[in-house]
Amino acid sequence: MRKIGIISILFAFISSFALANEVNVFSARHYDSDIQLYEKFTAKTGIKVNVVSGKSKALEKRIIEEGADSKADLYITADAGRCGAFKAKGMLQGGLTSASIKAAVPANFRTSQWVGIAKRARIVYFAPERVSGAELSGLTYESLADPKWKGRLVIRKSNNIYNQSLVASLVKNNGKKAAGAWAKGVVSNMARTPKGNDRAQIMAVAAGEADIAVANTYYLALMLSGKKGPEQQAAAKKVKAFFPNQNDRGTHMNISCAALVKGAPNKANAIKLVEFLLTPESQEHFTNNTFEFPMIDGVSPSPLVVNNLGLDFKQDMKTKLASYGKNQAAAVEVMTAAGWK
Repeated sequence: MRKIGIISILFAFISSFALANEVNVFSARHYDSDIQLYEKFTAKTGIKVNVVSGKSKALEKRIIEEGADSKADLYITADAGRCGAFKAKGMLQGGLTSASIKAAVPANFRTSQWVGIAKRARIVYFAPERVSGAELSGLTYESLADPKWKGRLVIRKSNNIYNQSLVASLVKNNGKKAAGAWAKGVVSNMARTPKGNDRAQIMAVAAGEADIAVANTYYLALMLSGKKGPEQQAAAKKVKAFFPNQNDRGTHMNISCAALVKGAPNKANAIKLVEFLLTPESQEHFTNNTFEFPMIDGVSPSPLVVNNLGLDFKQDMKTKLASYGKNQAAAVEVMTAAGWK
């Protein structure tokens, strides 16, 4: 009887160890290439990666509702503003502070609760036949409110997180009052009521509906790759990229972020996965499949990015990305007050 009891205890111990040798990722990223990375991680470590995919709001709602019963270890999504807002709800915990993480990720692209795993810039695209070099000279995000752009600008809706984080950065750098005046100027310069995703803004410039657009960097490379069809590929070839604020703080940067969920049942494994995602192997995989900029030094972006966007631009390394979440409410307020649909 005692022997059977010992065997049962041993079996339970082995079973619990096997169950613990996993990590549960709630991901709002929609790239099949991410799954390939997780498979590589499993092959290297023996740690199984269980992925729950969905839109950010749905995933966050599920994690909050499940509370202490949630199996989520890592929440991976686009934009530091989302991670910051989720942190403000008390749904994250510290722990992403290992030496390898700190060495890989610049301080303004991480906190103890979330870290950037890839970078992107939010820039201006223009029609070279309708926008002169003189008009672009010294262009800043702030100058997008200049009346000379009246009826010439397209940008996404105010409920888009990329825009909210951009405006949050303006609140941080220039103050809420100045950001509010800027938002009113941008609204008055819009060529149309905001609609569509980032690629739709680039398409609008190519089609002659506007002269300049605001969109993230990786979307142009995605369109040029042909993965979104010949129409979008042709449109992408008609526009050029411009990096704002090169004479002061630098171009607005954002990230794909990995956040450590509060109560994560497999915290140690989650940290190991984040560390793996910051290795040169993983970073090269990101750049070649998602066209994002690498988070770490020593890795080159995709040739499509290098050849069509370039590398020689000043990134905003002054503004901490944690400020995006902190100033998100103020950003939404000034956009709403400006009539930004």
